[in-house]
Amino acid sequence: MSYEPYLPATDMPRFVGELADFVGFDDAEAATVRRTAPLVLAREAALTAALYEHFLKFPASARFFLGADGEPDRVRIERRRHSLARWLRETAEAALTHEHAYYLLTIGLSHSHRPQGPVVPAHFMVGAMSLTQSALADAFAAELPPAEALTASRAWNKLLLVHLAALLLGYLPPRPG
Repeated sequence: MSYEPYLPATDMPRFVGELADFVGFDDAEAATVRRTAPLVLAREAALTAALYEHFLKFPASARFFLGADGEPDRVRIERRRHSLARWLRETAEAALTHEHAYYLLTIGLSHSHRPQGPVVPAHFMVGAMSLTQSALADAFAAELPPAEALTASRAWNKLLLVHLAALLLGYLPPRPG
């Protein structure tokens, strides 16, 4: 068995596919994500609102969502919530397609290479993913029998960490791996 190094962002489907294989995200896990998607999507508005309210609690993350007057920029937050909800809906499809792989890279680049305002630090991307994973685990625990909740949490966690790796590529200097 041999491995040919490449720049991940030049072949996102390969990168995402290899990582999905590495973490054990397979067809059964994808089916679990799709089967539990209605539970997640029913909480879309609450999940996105909670995440942005959480950001506003901490000065280091709130600064990305404040207006010139120092108050929360509700229009900007609503746009960001809309984008987050789109990502959540697309994630619920559990499709690691060519288009979706590059969509994830685009999101990472949009957070790390901003034409105006500060760049969102990578550790906030990691933190946001952790908050999302925790919220989903709580939702599954509230709605599903324990064994199903664990299965759903595991599947979503694997998928979200594949997404996180793709998002973080936007922050890294290119180098073959």
